[in-house]
This record gives sequence, C-alpha cells and structure tokens, in this order.
Amino acid sequence: MRSFKAGDAFLNTFLYAGLALFGAMTLYPFLNLFAISFNDPLDTLKGGIYLLPRVWSMDNYGIIFSNDRLLGAFTLSIVRTVTGTALGILCTAMFAYALSLREFVFRNLFNGVLVLTLYVNGGLIPTYLLIKNIHLMNNFLVYLLPLLVNAFFIIIMRSYFESLPSGLTESAKMDGAGHFQTLFRILLPISLPVVATITLFVAVMHWNSWFDNYLYASRANHLSLLQYELMKILMSAMNQSAGSQAHVGESTVSVVTPQAIRAAMTIVVTVPILVVYPFLQKYFIQGMTVGAIKE
Repeated sequence: MRSFKAGDAFLNTFLYAGLALFGAMTLYPFLNLFAISFNDPLDTLKGGIYLLPRVWSMDNYGIIFSNDRLLGAFTLSIVRTVTGTALGILCTAMFAYALSLREFVFRNLFNGVLVLTLYVNGGLIPTYLLIKNIHLMNNFLVYLLPLLVNAFFIIIMRSYFESLPSGLTESAKMDGAGHFQTLFRILLPISLPVVATITLFVAVMHWNSWFDNYLYASRANHLSLLQYELMKILMSAMNQSAGSQAHVGESTVSVVTPQAIRAAMTIVVTVPILVVYPFLQKYFIQGMTVGAIKE
C-alpha cells in the first residue's frame, strides 16, 4: 500500500508539473504581448521584453484610440457580432433540426452536400462576383448573409440533436406540437452545451472578421469595422520610420513602432472575448465532447 501510494503521488506530481508547464507555455505569449503593449515604443525596438514592461508607457494605446473612427467601428463590430451570432444560431438550429429528422426525404442528399462544402468552395473571385450581382456591396447585410449558415456547425448541432432521446420529439408530436414548438420549446432549452459552443465560435468569427470589410465595404466609411480600422492603423505604423511621427485618423502622435502597435491591437481585440468566455466556459467544455461517448 505504501509503495502504491508513493507511486501514485509521484505520478500525480509529474502530471501536475507537466500541466503547469504547459499552462505557462500557453499563457506566456499573451503576457508577453501585454508587456510589449504597455512598453515605450522606442524601447521595444531594443528587445528583451518578456513578462513585464521595461519602460511603462500608454503611447501605443494612445495611437490606437486617437483614431476618430474607432468608436463607431467598435460599436458597429458589436452590432454585427450580436446580430450575426443570433441569426447564425437561429438558422443553424433550424437547418440542423431538419436534418436530424429521419422522415425528412432529402436528408441524405443535404448531408452529402454539406460535407462536400467542407472540402470545396466557390473561390474568392466567384464569391466576389456573386456579392456584387446581388447588390450587397457597401451594404451592412454583406456582413450577415454570407455567414448565416456554416456546414461544420450544422453537422455538430445535428449530431447533438440525434443524440437526444427520440421520445422527446415523439411525445411532443403526440401532444400536438409542431416542428417549431418542438425545436424552440423542447430541444434548444436542453441543448445549451452545443448552443453555447457554436455561439462562441460564431461570435469570434464575426468579431475577428475584417477581410469582408476590405473586399465589399471599404468605400463605405460608416460600415468600417473595428478590425479593419486597426488593420489600417497597423499598416500606417509599418509605413513610418522609428523616429518619425505617425498620422492616424485626424490626429498626429509621437513615435510608433509596428511591433508595439500590433501587441496593443491584440490586447484590444482579445479583451472582449476574454470577458464573455468565462460565462460560456462550462457549456463550451460540455459541447466540445459532443459525440465523444457512444451508448
């Protein structure tokens, strides 16, 4: 017994030490970016910054927030993320529910088409021409309609619906419930893990998106998103020399370096996700194990 307990304690110590090391390796890049973002831009060029800033400075954030369009872009990004996520979850849930019904005649056909889209897509130029032909250029809907459904998310939610007891839907039918009542009153309330998981993925996708802004709405300043504005600030910083002044938006600021600006940008766009994630963490972990256990 003593030998067993000693071996068990050694194994636990080894596992915890390994997990602690892995956690430190995972956390270090973010802490390093945090230190660089609060360090003086010129001092950053010297290198050697690891966990703490060497010369504390708010110049990097001053450069970012001096952009007059940033507040409007931040607001529009929130509107897009909330609206796009809500509509995406709604369409994904309805599509997945239809595919989970065994009596659906075209179930196998649609499943095959969904899987096919995971490997083959139309490409950038056909997609651009399609967006242009349906008059979505410089339109807020261009941020929402192309991302309403995602084949991967539909397959995940369909698998979760199929894993639920069939007696739930059968009892609902016997009580006279229609498909919409079955989906929204019975299935979705007990599917919070998969809903939270997909919600987080869709929200991050909308929040981090900037390329569609660049392609389809770059000429509409009122449709500029936070990520796109930050990208323009970074490009402006990269065009400046280390000792020159950078002109961002309508204000002139002091020395700027691309490395420091990139670190500050990463912190700015990551904090909102870090604030939301703890509330979804429990459901997210449960949702990631969908399909891991078969009964």
